[in-house]
Amino acid sequence: MNRFFQRSVFVLSLGLLVALIAGEFGLRAVRAGSNDDGAYKQMHVYAEVLKKVQTEYVVEPSIPDVTTGALHGLLETLDANSSYLTAAEYKAYKVHPEGGDAQVGLAVSKRYGYAVVVSVMPGSPAEKEHLSDGDAIESIDGHSTREIPLAMVKYMLEGKPGTPVVLSVIRPRKSDPEKLTLTRAVASVPNLGEQQYESSSILYLKPVILNAARVDEIASHIKSMQKNGNKKILLDLRDVTSDAEDQGLRLANLFLKQGTLATLSGQKYPTQTFTADSSKFVTDVPLVVLVNRGTAGAAELAAAALADNKRADLVGERTFGEGSVQKTIELPDGAALLLTVATYSTPGGKKILQEAVTPGVLAGPTPEQEADEDDSAPPKADAPLNKALELLKAKAA
Repeated sequence: MNRFFQRSVFVLSLGLLVALIAGEFGLRAVRAGSNDDGAYKQMHVYAEVLKKVQTEYVVEPSIPDVTTGALHGLLETLDANSSYLTAAEYKAYKVHPEGGDAQVGLAVSKRYGYAVVVSVMPGSPAEKEHLSDGDAIESIDGHSTREIPLAMVKYMLEGKPGTPVVLSVIRPRKSDPEKLTLTRAVASVPNLGEQQYESSSILYLKPVILNAARVDEIASHIKSMQKNGNKKILLDLRDVTSDAEDQGLRLANLFLKQGTLATLSGQKYPTQTFTADSSKFVTDVPLVVLVNRGTAGAAELAAAALADNKRADLVGERTFGEGSVQKTIELPDGAALLLTVATYSTPGGKKILQEAVTPGVLAGPTPEQEADEDDSAPPKADAPLNKALELLKAKAA
């Protein structure tokens, strides 16, 4: 082996070994009591693979590029939110303002290596191009999302107002990628969706977003609902995506006087149990909650808390599966790890990141039905909404 290759193997091996022994990575292959032995065996495997790549690949590769790719893949095998950022990526990540100057209106995550759409903000550039949850983003401005960590995918979607971004999108109903040019715009906060059903006996509420102001607004509407003759609530959490998990717990607490809302735990993260605060409880009227595959993060926590405490029926589709805490670990060369250190669990003990939330009443199109849909046909009736209303009608006020 030449000196550069030996140095690359040594640096990579030493970095991984230190991380493994320190417990930062928590690789499943390494167990307590045998960390050293397991780590050294893995270092030998890494060294052998790198040696074969350098000596037998069709052309002599760039070992730094190979190493960077390996580290990207290593972190992404853990979960979608864990990322390795090179020194250049981390520098851009640190100086980039939270939320960016302007967005295209997409909440994204990663599945099967590529960026996927979790939900689309109403009125956004993405909605105008008819993007929807489940669409896969193959590339951004010509860069494959398979080779970009999730943190940088989000960074690339944001920018100055009026600037374009070109996406290559694979839709569930189409076999070929579609090129779309979206113009970034300053996001406006959508209004709380509100409607009356069944002679105003049912109050329909759709948060669209979950932040402190929106939860306060929902609480205010619930407190005044009796004046309008409302006796039941239909809470629509479909396509509601938010990282503000505490606001999801606040939302659930409006309907729960007591009980566990969620737990948060990790290998070295102190377990936290979140319980309902009776002083924040607002109403015990009959409740049904709508969810779908675009329900993620805080909205999933709210739905799971209400379902596991037998407070509400969930109607719709299995949710996306988001609910974790990341820690930023800076590395000596200026690179960094964004590592998931804790995950949220439902009151029933299911980890949302791994299992998501499955409604008791499934309603919505199957993948086969979606594939057969005709985009030019008029929209069909909202079957999940109708099913939820049917359930509410049957509940005693």
